Amino acid sequence: MLEPDTLRLIWWLLIVVLIVGFVLTDGFDLGALMLLPWVGKTDEQRRVVLNAVGATWEGNQTWLVTAAGATFAAWPLVYAVSFSSLYGAMMLALFALFARPVGFDYRSKLPDPRWRATWDWALFAGGLVPTLVLGLLLGNLFIGLPFRLDAEFRATSSGGFLDLFHPFAMLVAVAAIVLCTMHGGAYVQGRAEAPFARAIARWTTAAALLFALLFCGCVLWLGTSLPGPDFGGLPLLQAPAANAPPPPQSVAGGWAGNYSRLPALLALPLLGLMAAVATALLSRAGRWRWAFGASALTVLTTLAAAAASLFPVLLASSIDPASNLTVWNASSSPKTLQIMLIAAAFFVPLIVLYTGWVYRVLRGPITVQQIRGQGSKLY
Repeated sequence: MLEPDTLRLIWWLLIVVLIVGFVLTDGFDLGALMLLPWVGKTDEQRRVVLNAVGATWEGNQTWLVTAAGATFAAWPLVYAVSFSSLYGAMMLALFALFARPVGFDYRSKLPDPRWRATWDWALFAGGLVPTLVLGLLLGNLFIGLPFRLDAEFRATSSGGFLDLFHPFAMLVAVAAIVLCTMHGGAYVQGRAEAPFARAIARWTTAAALLFALLFCGCVLWLGTSLPGPDFGGLPLLQAPAANAPPPPQSVAGGWAGNYSRLPALLALPLLGLMAAVATALLSRAGRWRWAFGASALTVLTTLAAAAASLFPVLLASSIDPASNLTVWNASSSPKTLQIMLIAAAFFVPLIVLYTGWVYRVLRGPITVQQIRGQGSKLY
């Protein structure tokens, strides 16, 4: 059996990979839906957007389900506290996601323009609201949630949905919306015909440049004034001693501490910023595939930078630093982690291979001629 700390690190990395996989794939679905009412000037163009993502969006959200299941298996206390504290926000995101299957299936069933326009805006909401909520949740991982653990690790939570709207969390949420818009535009422009792709590229370029500005704002706020724990006196990849005091929660710029302890991590936010600018330049130049690659790199490095900042905290308490849930104190038993790791070693590569095969089979452009020729067979 692997060492307990090694198992915890592997599971932390695995969950980060699953979340990145979700944003890399379902992120462009959400972004495409947010662009739907704006880039499609005709009904056929909007159907091009829908069919560019329509064949794969259901499979893409598997990454989120898998990440939630992995969290339940590896960090049950984190799962329990987060889902109970954020129940309202998660239900809002879930009900907004309901607009996607219904909208995709029913939007083009009737030729009535008002019917289709209504579903277009419903799909827009199905992309915007979940992205907004997930962005708020990411921002609040840095702010902390108002919960406290008693001596028997029973959680007591306070606060409500409106408490999630901290200014920093709202900035992160806006950045998440712009990031997914950029990623969705980069994907759809690579599957559309040249004239329509150039129209989408204008939105992709603007979103990429705006995200670069918002990303800089988040990094500066996080690194200079946002309170966070100070792990400076503790080893980076090793559990603290049992009698070690909890790190303070009120140190300004504390979330940037890992970058001071390991300066090589600074490559992540720098690469994310450069990738966003590259997405804008490549979209403007009509290099669609390269633009999508740069967009994917932006997503990857942005989330990796956020994960590096948070480590080893999984869920911070804004009212009791001693209740912070970390990689070291909130995991399942080593035996459970070992057994689940064996299962993950089989199923995660299977998901990756299957996803790659699906995208290979379904590759190719979506054209207006296809929409006209197949009619109701397409979305």
